[in-house]
Amino acid sequence: MNPILSNNYHVNFTEDAYTKLNKYVLESKPSLIFILVDENTGDDCLPLFLQQLETEQTIEIIEIEPGEVNKNLDTCIGVWNALTELGADRKSLLINLGGGVITDLGGFVASSFKRGISFVNIPTTLLSMVDASVGGKTGVDLGILKNQIGLFSNPEMVLIDPLYLETVSERELRSGLAEILKHGLIYDKNLWNKAISFKELSVRNLSSLVHRSIEIKNEVVIEDPKEAGLRKILNFGHTLGHAVESYFLESEAKENLTHGEAIAIGMITEGYISKTLLNFPSEELDNIKKSILKIYGKVKIEATDYDAIMELLIHDKKNVGGQVNFVLLSDFEKYKLDCKVDKELIIKSLNYYNS
Repeated sequence: MNPILSNNYHVNFTEDAYTKLNKYVLESKPSLIFILVDENTGDDCLPLFLQQLETEQTIEIIEIEPGEVNKNLDTCIGVWNALTELGADRKSLLINLGGGVITDLGGFVASSFKRGISFVNIPTTLLSMVDASVGGKTGVDLGILKNQIGLFSNPEMVLIDPLYLETVSERELRSGLAEILKHGLIYDKNLWNKAISFKELSVRNLSSLVHRSIEIKNEVVIEDPKEAGLRKILNFGHTLGHAVESYFLESEAKENLTHGEAIAIGMITEGYISKTLLNFPSEELDNIKKSILKIYGKVKIEATDYDAIMELLIHDKKNVGGQVNFVLLSDFEKYKLDCKVDKELIIKSLNYYNS
């Protein structure tokens, strides 16, 4: 697969990716190489990666606990302390090997350590490949509020190797598929049709979808790197989806959702809002709901949960002046930005999901 150029760095694929990384390490001569992993990628992905890395440089491994719950400033402090204790300087290189938590947090750690050291991202989950691989967003959560602390900062390069997908669960593959489905809804109906047609997810049938999904996000990001306009379309399904995700993460009575499971809910509910405000076709909406529920099943959201979800909506980082802003669709590939939606309609959309 051909590399994709994104704002002065390349997203490289499969064997070519390791060739490019080894050339970069040879030419840039970092003083030390650090590899950031979590407990899962340390066990499952690190051995595969080290077989491909060709260098005589000193390599240090920094391991954190896995999961969104650890994507916070406390974990950053732990990594900054580890870098300091292991002698990192401004010529060091940090390689982030893992899912979106690792690449988001690792990019933020690198970009702020000694005012910035070089980093390379190697996403190992489907979600991180199609979502976190391009765009330059780094950061961490503030309590249960997602991605509140961070900055835009580009890696030296990104490596995509679908073989890492063999190390993740089917549930995590479905989580990443939600972002591919979103890209299909907002940008490429053909991609949507391909993504919903698979009876099973595998490395073989996902590779082409990953490449196309990254192409789509990259086209959007290049045109609008700081999310002033077009890039906002990538938030479809995420406004309500993030609020639901945060609520389930916070509630002791609820089982945590994956990011993709929450975004699946967001796409259905925001699709309903789109039908009401922008006349998104009803038949298409019902088909979208049917397709998404077939993949993700139905999550139980009680009417007593609505107020807490609404409260979390207010804190979404995309809001301006306390006003909740949505990206809505009038049809596949046809969108409208910064749509204002009242509480009554949001509740109706949750009722539609539950119906």
